[in-house]
Amino acid sequence: MVLGKVRALAIYFDSLNENNLPVFSGGDLVSGRVVVEVTGDVRVKRLDITARGVAKVRWTESRNAGANTAYTQNYTEEVEYLHHYDTLIGEERDEDCPEEGVTVLHPGLHEFAFSFNLPQMTLATSFEGKHGSVRYWVKAELHRPWLLPVKVKKEFIVFEHIDINTPLLLAPQAGTKEKTLCCWFCASGPISLSAKIERKGYTPGESIQIFAEVENCSSRVVVPKAALYQTQTFFAKGKGKEIQQLVSNVRGDPLPQGKSQSWEGKLLKIPPVSPSILDCPIIKVEYALVVYVDIPGGLNLSLSLPLVIGTIPLHACTTRTSSISSNCSTLSWLGLPERPEAPPSYSDLAISESHRQDYLQGCDRSDAEGEDRGSLLTYITEFRYLPPPLYSEVDPYPDPLVQGTVEVRRPDTCPSR
Repeated sequence: MVLGKVRALAIYFDSLNENNLPVFSGGDLVSGRVVVEVTGDVRVKRLDITARGVAKVRWTESRNAGANTAYTQNYTEEVEYLHHYDTLIGEERDEDCPEEGVTVLHPGLHEFAFSFNLPQMTLATSFEGKHGSVRYWVKAELHRPWLLPVKVKKEFIVFEHIDINTPLLLAPQAGTKEKTLCCWFCASGPISLSAKIERKGYTPGESIQIFAEVENCSSRVVVPKAALYQTQTFFAKGKGKEIQQLVSNVRGDPLPQGKSQSWEGKLLKIPPVSPSILDCPIIKVEYALVVYVDIPGGLNLSLSLPLVIGTIPLHACTTRTSSISSNCSTLSWLGLPERPEAPPSYSDLAISESHRQDYLQGCDRSDAEGEDRGSLLTYITEFRYLPPPLYSEVDPYPDPLVQGTVEVRRPDTCPSR
């Protein structure tokens, strides 16, 4: 395109993150400047900006209509999240130009500010997939008389924040599966798999602690593995298209016949990935941790634990609470008692009431250090000799995953036990 006297047309955003990228969320103010550089007087009819946000899906499939007839079926769908239009030049008449509707830009740089608010609604996170995308952009068009318009387009990023500090995303995820290998009329022993992670929500850069127990009572050498998968699902015209991609994986050691293997918090790091997209009607991005046993010559024994990749990381206080809850659930899952035995009653302690009174009286007699120190010592002493709190057999914070379940153990038939 011949720009003529227009040397450059550019868009700059006022707000950038630490990586110099324009990142916004629903309801945020998006502001910036359109910069026009001209080498001579340029007559301009209008300078417009258009801001748009669109989720778009498109793929094709081949169809057969007969023996020698084939055609291609197109599947397209579109959802609009943002449409803003504004005119930066063209509303006012330039005094130096008698012609109505024309503004003269003199040589040099000219800046024109713009701003708009993103809708106060759930927006889809910016995303680029194989059969669809979610994109947000600002486009500027400089219109001149009898010439083609000069255009520039610049994208910005939108994140729909997902806070993983919610009860649903802090809940532990666990499962158990078992499989028996058969070869004609001969059946070998079973392969059992149990896996658990401490929560459902994570953010990119975190590591997932995997607790797993694999028991191989079959006649084959198997390998326990774990993989993080991203599933992209696209919808158009009542039909869906699914793409699954491997994000990260980890493996254990080969497990011979009659042996077992435990993962006590094996780490699987989450690389930089797109957050989960759950509220867009035509594009969904979901994640799952698949813990599986690789069985040579047979179908793998797999256990899928759903995950949500968020944008707001785990708070420090939530980390401790989640870790305590996870450790208690892990003890129960490994066959250890989840609730400790009740502490001894106060009457069973070696310290008698007479000894307590004598000690307190002795403290009262030693008043050489002053009244303030004596009061503090009495408070500390009384606190030391208070009876322990009442023990409750009812857990005030029960694990929702273990309520109403009954543990069923199979007979001890594997040599590894």
